[in-house]
Amino acid sequence: MATIIETGHRINSRESGYQVYLRNKRRSDLPEAQDAARTVLFVHGATYASTLTFDYPIDGTSWMDQLAQQGFDTWCIDLLGYGCSDRPEAMNEPPENHPPICDTRTAADDVGRAVAFIQGHRDIPQLNLIGYSWGTAIAGTYAGEHPESVHKLVLCGALWVLPGATSGLVPEALGSFRTVNAEAASKRWAQGLTQAEMDSIAPPASVQHWCTTAINSDPRAGETEPPVLRAPTGVIKDFMHYTANAEPWYAPQKITAPTLVVVGEWDCETTPEQCQMVFSQLDHAPLKRLTMIGRGTHSLLLEHHRHELHSVVSDFLKA
Repeated sequence: MATIIETGHRINSRESGYQVYLRNKRRSDLPEAQDAARTVLFVHGATYASTLTFDYPIDGTSWMDQLAQQGFDTWCIDLLGYGCSDRPEAMNEPPENHPPICDTRTAADDVGRAVAFIQGHRDIPQLNLIGYSWGTAIAGTYAGEHPESVHKLVLCGALWVLPGATSGLVPEALGSFRTVNAEAASKRWAQGLTQAEMDSIAPPASVQHWCTTAINSDPRAGETEPPVLRAPTGVIKDFMHYTANAEPWYAPQKITAPTLVVVGEWDCETTPEQCQMVFSQLDHAPLKRLTMIGRGTHSLLLEHHRHELHSVVSDFLKA
C-alpha cells in the first residue's frame, strides 16, 4: 500500500481577518497535478468539521485515506468557526451578545475560495464536490452558481426543508453559537433507533470515542464541565428563514454536473424523502443517481456500512 502524504493549508475567508483550513491527502507515488476527475473536495455539515468526519480514522483508515489510496487527490475544508479553522471573535464571547454567524452564503463563498485555491495549486479547471448534510446545501449552492468549476457532485444526505419543518438543532435563544456535549452527540446519533439497532451499526465504544473526540476538538472544550463543542448558528438562522418563508434553501434545477444523491435508510435528519425531493429537481443534471444504503443513519460515514457508502461514491466518481 502506497504512503499517503498529508498537507495542511490556510486560506483567507470571505470574513476579513479570518482563515479557513484545507487538508489534502494524496498518494506519494502519484504526481501532485492530476485531473479534475481525480480531484475531490469534501464539505461538512452543521455541527462537526470535515477533519472530524471525512478524515476520522476507523480501524486505521478514514474516508479521505480510502479515496487517496484509490488515486484521488483528496481535499476537505473546515468552514469558518469549525475544526482547524479560525473561530470568529463572537465565539469567544457570550453567544447572546451577537447574532448568528457563518451562514450558508459565507460557507458557499469560502468553498469557492477553496475551489479556486485547489484549481490554482493543481492547474485544473474543475473538481468533484462531496457535500454532507448542511454541506449538500453549500455544495449545491456553489455548483448551481459555478457550473464551470464542478466536474461531478455528490450529495450525502441531501438537505431539503419544507414550510413549518422543525429541527432538533434549534436552541431556545439563537445567538452566535450553540454548544454540544458528548452525551447530546450520542443521543442525536441514536435518534429513532432501538438500542439493539444502534449496537448493530456501530460498537458503543466506537460511538463514545468519536463523540468524545469531536467535542474535545474545540480548543476551549475543557473550560466547562462537561466539555462542550461550540458550533456557529448561521445554519440554524438559514433553516428558520427558509421554513418560515417557504423558500428553497438552494436550487437543484441550476445544477448541471452529474449528481449522485446517497442516503441512509435510517436517516432521521436528511431523510430519504428529502433526498427524493432534491433528486426530482435535478432537471439539468446530465446524469443523476439516487442510492439508499440499508441500516444507515445520518452518521452513516462513521458506521459499519460506511464501506458501502465509500463504494457507491467511488464508483460514481470513476465512471
